[in-house]
Amino acid sequence: MFKFKAFRAIDEPGRCEKFVKGHADVLKQYGVTKVTSSNNDWILNPFVYVVTVELEDTGEVVSGLRIHIAHPDYPLPMEMAVSQVDHKIFDLVKGYSIKGTGEVSGLWNSKSISGYGVGAVLLIRAGIAIVTQLKLGSLLALVAEYTLKPSLQKGFEIEEGIGNSGTFFYPKLDLVATSIVMKDPDGLPNADPNERKIIQDLRNNLQCVKTEVGPKGEFLVEYDLLLLNPDWRKDV
Repeated sequence: MFKFKAFRAIDEPGRCEKFVKGHADVLKQYGVTKVTSSNNDWILNPFVYVVTVELEDTGEVVSGLRIHIAHPDYPLPMEMAVSQVDHKIFDLVKGYSIKGTGEVSGLWNSKSISGYGVGAVLLIRAGIAIVTQLKLGSLLALVAEYTLKPSLQKGFEIEEGIGNSGTFFYPKLDLVATSIVMKDPDGLPNADPNERKIIQDLRNNLQCVKTEVGPKGEFLVEYDLLLLNPDWRKDV
């Protein structure tokens, strides 16, 4: 069984360390040894929230993502990455920050669980599901080609205001990344109706056990998406 756990980074240093190790191992497997979003300073950032996926029997973290909330003292990973080629990213984030915005970052999936649909499907759903607790007006991301389609199905749209109509070569010149934005993470008006229903169901049942279905068949998932410290604004 997979266990999904949502938490504020500074509250769970042990889980963060497992996230860092797993993410680094996956990046190495793909030949990426240096990437802005893999900077580990986020562990001490009070404006970062994390969702990890653990194997119940071993406690190993095999997948995860982070949500970085925009703050003047803590630039978003995509601000640091995109600013190398397009400085408009700063004004873009500043505009979205008026109503509170965050970035989905550091999404990774161990090859040992490939084929289940955990990372590109279930994990993105979980990340979107916790956004209502954070009361964010929008959500940003810089995604690889393989996560673009599932992200659009869940209510994101391409943010064409930066880069080449939203696309970049990152983190290597032979890899294409696309900037995307979700402008109404509460209502999810652009999401596929089935995806919207699944995400809303998760929001209504933040702590539950569900049978999920992926390419490899059915499997159990225990969700614990209730954030103990969701009020990031008190630290602004």
